[in-house]
Amino acid sequence: MSVVSSHYRVSPELAQQLGKVAVLLGGNSAERDVSLKSGGAVLEALLSAGVDAQAIDIKGSPLDCLKRVEFDRAFIALHGRGGEDGTIQGLLECLDIPYTGSGVMASALAMDKLRTKYLWQGVGLPTPPFVSLDCGEVDDHYFESIVARLGLPLSVKPAREGSSIGIKKARTLEELIEAYSEAIEFDAQVLIEKWIEGPEFTVAVLDGKALPVVGLSTNHIFYDYDAKYLADDTHYYLPSGLSEEKEQEIAKLSELACESVGCKGWARVDVMQDSHGEFWLLEVNTSPGMTDHSLVPMAAKHAGITFEELVVRILEDTIAVPKLLGSL
Repeated sequence: MSVVSSHYRVSPELAQQLGKVAVLLGGNSAERDVSLKSGGAVLEALLSAGVDAQAIDIKGSPLDCLKRVEFDRAFIALHGRGGEDGTIQGLLECLDIPYTGSGVMASALAMDKLRTKYLWQGVGLPTPPFVSLDCGEVDDHYFESIVARLGLPLSVKPAREGSSIGIKKARTLEELIEAYSEAIEFDAQVLIEKWIEGPEFTVAVLDGKALPVVGLSTNHIFYDYDAKYLADDTHYYLPSGLSEEKEQEIAKLSELACESVGCKGWARVDVMQDSHGEFWLLEVNTSPGMTDHSLVPMAAKHAGITFEELVVRILEDTIAVPKLLGSL
């Protein structure tokens, strides 16, 4: 199903300003398949809007891929390591090519769930209690101490993966040990945090302002990879089902979460609500999905922003980026 849905067209003046646009997609991460779908949707929308755009699959050496095509700016539709962690952002800055979304530091920070949580703790934003484990020998007594400290159930996740890859819910000590063993296959650092029981919400933030909050529910244990991209029984709620007061609270919290990390352009914040009605920040995504199951286009549509308008607004942000090095 295509997400392109309108006859929105950019003006000839804007098209000229934007010049040749490269949609960076694919990549080498575990989220390659999702990125191919996101990038394909973005490319289709830009072309439909009258933007001179083409796709570049960042497969193998990113520098070699970028050098094959001449372009003026990049729309980053990459997910995961190499595309969402500051790596491609740094390379584009070295090449003096403007790009969409957050810069090197914010991208790297947001990709690292552990460092993001340290930051949120430091500025007083709510995030579930947690511990981190590095790859290595950890005996059962250490896991027992984690359970004694945080309780059960627990969420076990690789610290630097996206799309819920490698995340498990541990209800027992045995499940915790098993989940840790699986998580270290994805990352040498594992984040273990208190599981928040309650509804899940996601908030897209565009140019520093929250879009309508999306409520989520799934028959899966949580909103995992299959629920995000494959399942047809995941339910999305717009309006979110929250009271107006709570909607404003979660929107402001999400804006602060993005501001503290240093996000630019657009991002998506994942939030849980506990049984007392309190919100807890899980993570922020600086290159959110743009597939036909994705949440940012869904929230934008509810706010009256078509998919074409959304991608052009994200791309327009690159026009204001000054050249750092001049022509190379």
